[in-house]
Amino acid sequence: MSARCVRHGERDAERDYNHAMKADVRHVGDVIIVDLRGNLVAEDGDEVLREVVSELIAEGWRKVLLNLARVKRMDSGGVGELVASWKLAHEFGATVKLLRPGDRVKYTLHLSQILPLVEVFEDEQAAVQSF
Repeated sequence: MSARCVRHGERDAERDYNHAMKADVRHVGDVIIVDLRGNLVAEDGDEVLREVVSELIAEGWRKVLLNLARVKRMDSGGVGELVASWKLAHEFGATVKLLRPGDRVKYTLHLSQILPLVEVFEDEQAAVQSF
């Protein structure tokens, strides 16, 4: 799987992640958008999320928008990794927000009581402007 990782000074770098979950990374101004595809589940998608968010925070990105529109489902492992990513971002002065979670993902987030922690948007432009 190929994920497009945007880095400071290396804006067109390509990075490979070998998981069923796919992540494409792009930016709009100083907001980095991670387009996730697949299942955000334990021992699969959660590893991709962890790798991508950790790397982006390490590279100095402080405004991270996770696009969940093409995430089919999320389990407790995915929820745990989402919370861990949110905490990591918070520790480094970064913000993580969610874009377009589908009904199944939104339901999982609701059951997990994650929604009060993270801002959720349906419109990308509104999400980008909210930072």
